[in-house]
Amino acid sequence: MALLVEPPASAHSEITPLTVEDARALLAAAGGVRLGARWVVGLSLGLRQGEALGLRWEDVDLTAGVICVRRQLLRPDKKGAPLTFGPVKSARSRRTLALPGRLAELLAEHRDKQAVEREAAMTWADDRLVFATAKGTPIDHRNDAREFKALCERAGIPPYRVHDLRHTAATLLIAQGQHARVVMEVLGHSQIAMTMNVYGHVMDSQLRDAADAVDEALWGEDE
Repeated sequence: MALLVEPPASAHSEITPLTVEDARALLAAAGGVRLGARWVVGLSLGLRQGEALGLRWEDVDLTAGVICVRRQLLRPDKKGAPLTFGPVKSARSRRTLALPGRLAELLAEHRDKQAVEREAAMTWADDRLVFATAKGTPIDHRNDAREFKALCERAGIPPYRVHDLRHTAATLLIAQGQHARVVMEVLGHSQIAMTMNVYGHVMDSQLRDAADAVDEALWGEDE
């Protein structure tokens, strides 16, 4: 199966976006798990792991179809330390993103299911969290990664990393012809140079495709 983009050079060997086929398989598998919407958020919006786990319902406006990224769940400094929340990485990381229509629907469904789950639970720690454990507590990063590994297995796809969802969101935007600055804004990069450094090889391939399309339009053989 072909990747969304050509394999990156060695300088970008850490970038492993999902293939289109694998992304669709993941979406299908996510529909059958408790926190399926969490993975759709990562895949379609490219949120960092901590950003997704730090989302509150007050950050989500399903009527307007937007989501505000304002904080993140921080990794504990040492084993056994409590989970804490903090601001996102930079001012640029504070961003408001438009929700794809289908994602807005999935989040609405997730909110309704969570309300039922919360009502049935004996205790629920924080009803503001969009993604929480069955007790309403924040989800540990390691448990989140284990859940994603299990989801990949359920979907019958390679064991991608959680961060690969972010790379996939970026390459999907580029494949759809979005400008580097748009990708920068969606990902919350502090500088466009950062976006170009990470995804420049992808954008170069899109420019090549554009040049080939012009070549065909102007000098291609008539049918």
